[in-house]
Amino acid sequence: MRQYDHLFFDLDNTLWDFAANSREAMRLTLEQKHITSHLPSFEAYFQVYEQINKSLWNDYHSRKITKQCLVVERFSKSMQEFGINTLDWQDLNHCYLENMGLQTRLFPETLETLTLLKSKGYQMHIITNGFREVQRTKLANCGLAVFFTKVFISEEIQTTKPHREIFEHALKSTNASKKKSIMIGDSWETDIEGALDFGIDQVMFLNDGLHDVPAPINSLRLAENSNFLKLKHQKKTFFINKITDLTSIF
Repeated sequence: MRQYDHLFFDLDNTLWDFAANSREAMRLTLEQKHITSHLPSFEAYFQVYEQINKSLWNDYHSRKITKQCLVVERFSKSMQEFGINTLDWQDLNHCYLENMGLQTRLFPETLETLTLLKSKGYQMHIITNGFREVQRTKLANCGLAVFFTKVFISEEIQTTKPHREIFEHALKSTNASKKKSIMIGDSWETDIEGALDFGIDQVMFLNDGLHDVPAPINSLRLAENSNFLKLKHQKKTFFINKITDLTSIF
């Protein structure tokens, strides 16, 4: 008897290459809005934007700010660093999200891995903190939608990972048991700790070290020379470097 029946995946930076796709979407947005020529370079702007955006997303996950605040301030604050103060920030964000939905870069062999898992009869679902106006478009345009039975978007459920309510909602909606469920994601704070505290096993996608884990966890993982640890509630935390490594677990 196999250990799991329901595989719950994060989307951004787990299957869909957020880093590459967001960079291209931003490049297109700045060109379409004729902003690029007013900046010292695209790279200079994008570096500032990424830092501000990451901080705002952390506040959003912690319920310190609203979505409206996030989408406005990530552009207003980053553009103001370059002396640009008079743009329609909401329009800029709308253009950016439209371009995001058109990007289709996935991590290597993602489709092949999901095809294999689906052929084995696993029920696969998405739990994502992204915005509803773009997440389903991403899934459809890059060929991922056919693999997932249900898609749970934090904005629609009105709670985000790592809060237990989103995991509880997902398992109830799929009639899945904790024992037979596992979460696969790239963020230690939202995906792994959230699922661990809720009481289900998890897979941390390391992306060959590009996705961080806390130093004590990494030291313990290396010391035990194992592909999984038991950190809390006797739940297993697996570690993979590539999406294809999922086939060694399932």
